[in-house]
Amino acid sequence: MDTERGSERGAGHLPRRRAPKATRPVWKATGPVRKADGPVRKAAGPARTALLFGCAAALLAGCASMPDSSDVTAVDQSPRSEGDSQVRVYGVPPQDGAQPTNIVRSFLDATTSDEADFRTATQYLAKSAKRTWRPFQVTKVLQERPKPEPKIQPNREDVNGYTVTLSGSQVATVDDNHAYTPEEKPYRQTIHLIKEGGQWRIDRLPNGLVLGLSDFQRIYRSVNKYYFASYNSESEEPKASRNVLVADPVYLRQRIKPITASVEALLSGPTDWLNQVTTSEFPHGTRLAAHDLALDDSNALRVKLSKAAVNTDTAQCKRMAAQLFFTVQDMTRASKISEVELQDDSGNSLCQLSQEQATRDFTPSPRAGRPAREYFIDGDHKVVSLSDTATEPTPVGGPFGTGRTPLRSVAISRAENTAAGVSSDGRSLYVAALEDGTGRGGPLLTSSGSAKNPDEGLTAPSWDGLGDLWIADRDAHGSRLLRMREGKGDPEEVAVPGLGGRRIKAIKVAADGIRIAVLVEDKGRTTLQLGRVERDGSSAHPVLSVQELRPIAPQLEDVVAASWAGGSRLVVVGRESGGVQQMQFMETDGSASNAQTLPGVNGVKAVAASEDETRPLIADATEGIVRLPPDANWKTVAKEGTAPVYPG
Repeated sequence: MDTERGSERGAGHLPRRRAPKATRPVWKATGPVRKADGPVRKAAGPARTALLFGCAAALLAGCASMPDSSDVTAVDQSPRSEGDSQVRVYGVPPQDGAQPTNIVRSFLDATTSDEADFRTATQYLAKSAKRTWRPFQVTKVLQERPKPEPKIQPNREDVNGYTVTLSGSQVATVDDNHAYTPEEKPYRQTIHLIKEGGQWRIDRLPNGLVLGLSDFQRIYRSVNKYYFASYNSESEEPKASRNVLVADPVYLRQRIKPITASVEALLSGPTDWLNQVTTSEFPHGTRLAAHDLALDDSNALRVKLSKAAVNTDTAQCKRMAAQLFFTVQDMTRASKISEVELQDDSGNSLCQLSQEQATRDFTPSPRAGRPAREYFIDGDHKVVSLSDTATEPTPVGGPFGTGRTPLRSVAISRAENTAAGVSSDGRSLYVAALEDGTGRGGPLLTSSGSAKNPDEGLTAPSWDGLGDLWIADRDAHGSRLLRMREGKGDPEEVAVPGLGGRRIKAIKVAADGIRIAVLVEDKGRTTLQLGRVERDGSSAHPVLSVQELRPIAPQLEDVVAASWAGGSRLVVVGRESGGVQQMQFMETDGSASNAQTLPGVNGVKAVAASEDETRPLIADATEGIVRLPPDANWKTVAKEGTAPVYPG
């Protein structure tokens, strides 16, 4: 997905926080010291900074001690025992005589601890609040930690208590189903305290947690749950595989039984946004029968389930195991799961699914595969392909490899046997086989607009994993989203009710055909939105619509290009208000990805990524067509060229 603008890259930073040194959470080593390699190097910068800062505060306060001597030993990185982090954060109990504002501040510190049940934090609560406070109901994420201040109450005094106001700048909300939603607005809440046993304690407070961004990023981790795509009216068609898995990102506490937490989140069902277009094979009411999951010595996962799952047949059981396999594999990225076995509550085996079976039979797309080549349009108007080992691009077979049809944009089917191209004037869409001796034929679609400038006419096309071709037709006053089944036949208009008066500038459909990324222009501002594709009607007369558009990169107001870069990740090029161009990974829920920071490259007009995350990025930049291999820097592969793409 791309438009025709670009410049340079920018960067940001995380805020630093303070707290009273006597009540700051204590960071403790809970196991042997790790060598400075592996996950330690890979950990986010703020976590390491927080560790050093927190240890320093703890030592000053006399809250922690170090062993007199200890050998430095390597520690197995495999997560065989859940939450086996070498560093833990613990809250500090309330001090006698602490004043209300300090009680609130220390309570907020304690809620950032690595305690599963917030045992220390509840010591700051009055008896009534201990019974009613629900810490997991919602999490408010602020740019910085909330600032507690005494509430000014003119003309009267609260003789029975004390009120403290929390304020800050909210950036996101995480609901009780662990779904993250960007939500920028001022935050302001009050906490009330009373004296209980001669000590100030909190008796009224909002349910949930309120965390600063740096604490949130240390405590939580984005994890993909996996559910099966539901195509409804088109599910009976042979092309619509029943084994297409869709990534559903959620945020889980990464040090508190992470494997168990990810499985419990999976069993709770899809998040609200994906619930309409995905299904779970787990019978309603299925729960874990054992709540301490871990990989065994062979990296296998044995999961005991409640009675609700016992009466499933082998096929359904294996589909349940596939959901578990990909969900837990996403959580335990450092170790490859060898097998998933589902058991009843007595330990009897229901079914087994090996790693080989999971990756062979269950995929994010029935035709996604692992493309070995990138494609772009060279300076001679030829569509060319480039492998990782090739030094020169090679023209594709068929009419698009001859240069006799000048193209503005191109899309290669996921089977890599067909191409769709938009003419250089933006008026005509052609579809042709990538095979020598085949002809181009007439246009499959002609724009209804005049295409007087590059932002009008037809967008770059996009193939989903079902073999369908998607494109938008734009003019100065609006746009239409269209789909052509199997890349042929009459275009079907797809309704986008949330678009309003805004205009589509570019699209990129996911391999699953369930989600579509849309560049939307509104009053000179271009944003990236994610839509959910819903299918109604009948198989012969389907009715498609894109529902609930939501922002993916809300901090960017001028998005130039975007491309799918994984199950729930996109690479996005854009700029913040008043900033320079930057390229970054974003999750489909609108949160910043924990993937590596991308090196800058000048003047990016288009970018392409593979849904196989090991493949390099490829971009159209000032230097020409450039490629970014893993753990390397950008390299120019062609001085002239446009419209870089992967299949899709």
